[in-house]
Amino acid sequence: MHASAPEETVAPAPRPATRSRFLSWIPGLLYDTAFRRYWTAQTVSYLGDQVSALAIPLIAVTVVHADAAQIGYLGAAVWLPHLLFGPCAGLWADGRRHRRRVMIAADLGRFTLLLGLPLVYALGTLTFTVLFTVAFGVGLLSVLFEVCNPPLFKALVPPGDYVAGNALGSGSRAMAKVVGPSAGGFLVQLSSAPIALLVDALSYLVSAVFLARIAPQEAPPSQNRVRLRTAGRFIVRSRAIRAALAATATLNFFCFVTTTLFVLYATTTLGLGAGLLGTVLGAGAVGAVVGAVSATPLTRRLGVGRTLLLGCLATPAPLLLIPAAHGSGPAVLLMLVGAQFGSAMGVIWIDVTAATLLTSLVPDAMRSSVFGAYQGVNLGMRPLAALLSGALAGPLGLRATLWIAAAGALTACLWILPSPLSRRTLPAAGREV
Repeated sequence: MHASAPEETVAPAPRPATRSRFLSWIPGLLYDTAFRRYWTAQTVSYLGDQVSALAIPLIAVTVVHADAAQIGYLGAAVWLPHLLFGPCAGLWADGRRHRRRVMIAADLGRFTLLLGLPLVYALGTLTFTVLFTVAFGVGLLSVLFEVCNPPLFKALVPPGDYVAGNALGSGSRAMAKVVGPSAGGFLVQLSSAPIALLVDALSYLVSAVFLARIAPQEAPPSQNRVRLRTAGRFIVRSRAIRAALAATATLNFFCFVTTTLFVLYATTTLGLGAGLLGTVLGAGAVGAVVGAVSATPLTRRLGVGRTLLLGCLATPAPLLLIPAAHGSGPAVLLMLVGAQFGSAMGVIWIDVTAATLLTSLVPDAMRSSVFGAYQGVNLGMRPLAALLSGALAGPLGLRATLWIAAAGALTACLWILPSPLSRRTLPAAGREV
């Protein structure tokens, strides 16, 4: 297996010699045309995703009249491909020369699938089976897109800007969570949930256009065939990555139980309408913006590992407010906003630090393979959680299930404490960690 290319060969992003005081707040990476187009593609796609995140569950509840178990199945459909195909997709991507082209094809495929839902709805033939199939197809294409993304990111971002680059991507996701749910709720009320999906479909088309306008020097495909057990062995032997995976997988499992049931709980138990629900999610996601803005200075002060540990505490603790909410009125809305704010802030810290760890510690020759295996376990928890949420919510009720989920998520930090991640500095890439 070839060693990864020396990191000194990566040229820093160009920056203007002088900047006006007005432009000094713009991150330096955004002055690089290729990275700016890459970041724009991500930002537009994230915005559309947030509209769908609200619209698809609402379609299930209001159009096809899905029950709690079916909501669980639908939540599993999007993430099941990560569990079934993530590791194999990563192996396949490491052997590809033009991963960017795969990402463009995945964008166009997702555009086509989501464009079909409003058409089926207009014909009066929208069923739960159709909704499930589209969600599964979008999830499968997302797997291909995501396993090809880390090598593209590495090709565009110099080593000293890994945290800043990941923070910009997470910041885009955060802003999308602020704008997307509110826009989604407005679009649903203005027209209908299926018609609102047109926004997400178009976002994938725009993403494909921007990705087509960059041509970075991607790492060459692996000359030696990387096997799944090789990627798995790398994760198991790396104490830092192993601990990060165990912690994030634990969080994904328990937090996704909450995510799967939240729309149903908020609309049926607490009586929130689509517009108010979108406002609650959007207001809570301001925390994600705070998390993105604070991620870089926080990692400089605490280190990458300790910031990850902090995120593993900040993400689940606020979720206790969700099952604690009773009745209706300003107090309930305040509790839901607090839960969304705090949890989203912690999630961004986790996203930035975990992505930075993988970018820094994984060799180029197996980058997609390790990422695919990591995400196969990490995001593979989500379909299992979605299925469990439907199974538990029936006999136990929504509120009791949400209590269990919040309590379970708090155990994620126990994986980090005995690992090298609890130290301020980590061993360099290529050393036993």
